Amino acid sequence: MASAVAQSYPSRPIRIIVPQSPGASTDITARLVAQGLNEAFKQPVIVDNRPGSSGIAGTELVARAAPDGYTLMVVASSFSINPALGRKLPYDSIRDFTTVTQLSKFPNMLAAHPSTPVKTLQDVMALAKAKPGQVTYASAGVATGTHMTAELLRYMTKIDLLHVPYKGGGPAMTAAMGGQTQLIVATSVGLLPHVRAGKLRAIAVTSAKRSAAAPDIPTIAESGVPGYEHEPWNGMFGPAGMPKAVLARVNAEVVRVLHAPEAKKVLEGDGADIVGNTPEQFGAVLKAEIAKWTKVAKAAGIKAE
Repeated sequence: MASAVAQSYPSRPIRIIVPQSPGASTDITARLVAQGLNEAFKQPVIVDNRPGSSGIAGTELVARAAPDGYTLMVVASSFSINPALGRKLPYDSIRDFTTVTQLSKFPNMLAAHPSTPVKTLQDVMALAKAKPGQVTYASAGVATGTHMTAELLRYMTKIDLLHVPYKGGGPAMTAAMGGQTQLIVATSVGLLPHVRAGKLRAIAVTSAKRSAAAPDIPTIAESGVPGYEHEPWNGMFGPAGMPKAVLARVNAEVVRVLHAPEAKKVLEGDGADIVGNTPEQFGAVLKAEIAKWTKVAKAAGIKAE
């Protein structure tokens, strides 16, 4: 019976909800996957952008949808940060969803304005210890992934940096390049062009290993903070209770699409690493991420605005 269910699926259009605006990296990834699934399933696969409320409203739609495989969701790793901030969510981030697969991941980067006298992470730590609370860093906003990236560094090193939040990654980048802050934490994809142009100086990436897009930039872990690792990610979910046979088929097709030449060219060209793991592996990643950010948010006193 399970085999018959999988073979008859899908028999009508599939909707992939993206709780973010069009054009963001999560939306781009979702559209790549949708195009590949459309060809594989011979059914329309429609991306439905539902931005607003920090992605909560669109996410709730998926939590309340029928678990039949016809409503899916692609989200950013902020999905694992929201429950760590003490925010009252209209869903349980683990109980109310089925993990399908982690799609891709990519590092954030710590960079400095060229006028700041630091070239390595050890330099940053020494400056912060010499001037506690005076070394500034820009982020895309309070409780965003870039803010939490820096707070994880603070939590693990006990250095005192001064957070300067901006309304988005673009304004933060402009401020850092203008010397309004000494440091910035942003995605490596966004920072690399400015680093190569000499407008900012790369200090370290947040991934466990060096980025293939910038192999000359060390990781935070190898720069003196062993065990540090944070890579923002995109992942696919469905409502809780998806039939195992349907879940297995969706997972297999999505993983195949991710490793197709077209998707690899786009994702890896932007500095992302393709993942495509099993639902169980992605579930373990999600639980570990929520636990990590809960500790960091509590230690830093960060709450949702």
